[in-house]
Amino acid sequence: MAAMAAGVDVGGTKIEVVLIDATGTIVARTRRATPHLITEPAGAATASVIAEALFELLGDDSSLPVGLGLPGMMTHAGVLAYAPNLPSGNGADFVHLMETHRPGQRFVCANDADCAAVAEHAAGSARGFNDFLMVTLGTGIGGGLFSGGKLVRGSNGFAGEIGHVVVDPRGPRCPCGNRGCWERFASGAGVARLAREAAIAGRLPHLVEQVGDPELIRGEDVTRAAQEGLPEALAVVDEVGWWLALGVANMAAILDIGRVVIGGGLTQAASLLIPAARKHLDGMVEGGEVRPPIEIVAAHFGEQAGAIGAGFLAAQTYP
Repeated sequence: MAAMAAGVDVGGTKIEVVLIDATGTIVARTRRATPHLITEPAGAATASVIAEALFELLGDDSSLPVGLGLPGMMTHAGVLAYAPNLPSGNGADFVHLMETHRPGQRFVCANDADCAAVAEHAAGSARGFNDFLMVTLGTGIGGGLFSGGKLVRGSNGFAGEIGHVVVDPRGPRCPCGNRGCWERFASGAGVARLAREAAIAGRLPHLVEQVGDPELIRGEDVTRAAQEGLPEALAVVDEVGWWLALGVANMAAILDIGRVVIGGGLTQAASLLIPAARKHLDGMVEGGEVRPPIEIVAAHFGEQAGAIGAGFLAAQTYP
């Protein structure tokens, strides 16, 4: 199968680069750690790592368009205006940065969750749905909204920053500066934080025994233990499901969405998180007795949805 585009998904911890064909099938892929070195100009270190990964997959071939999915507030002009989970990229013009590394290559930038939504709408779990919300659960929480079959970006390009909707004004401080943002409770980092709090309170003795130190517990430790049936880990997953449902209920009240697609790094735990969220959601949604049930489904493309969607976006932008 011939590749039609390259897609790049820049996350808080890793950078995923893929080549895709017209169906969204990954032809080749590579991964790098996300650098957090503050550079001048902004984003230069990240751009250098992306260029290195693209060279691994493409060599000097500049014929394929490349889409970049970045975590944060992306202007219509393609500037990463603000990225709480990638502060080294604040203010970066990644198209310009990438063009300096790969002259002649065509680049387009978008928010990473928007890219994931594009992938799922084109060939995934939202295919055939004109109105849906993409929720990416990774280091933080991202959102991509489709309405009337079109991606909604808002007046500035910043629509979908749902991870920073405040769900607990007295909650923990978020990298964005606010307290109690949704992503402090229902993201991968949120899972780890809730688990560490439970461990310190003595509610995760077996997991602490496995890991050795409550402060070292990671989100994947919790989901792995829950998948193995450890009751204390399942209790943490249920709490995360409650917070996930709360955020979805808030989004439903504003957007009247009928389907929510869950993607991002926590997709691997979707078989646990989605039932936990469903259990709590019906009691939170306004007008539940008259509103059709909100479907919560896992992303067809899993945690690769962002990179694949960036590739789709590149192919759509440069047909």
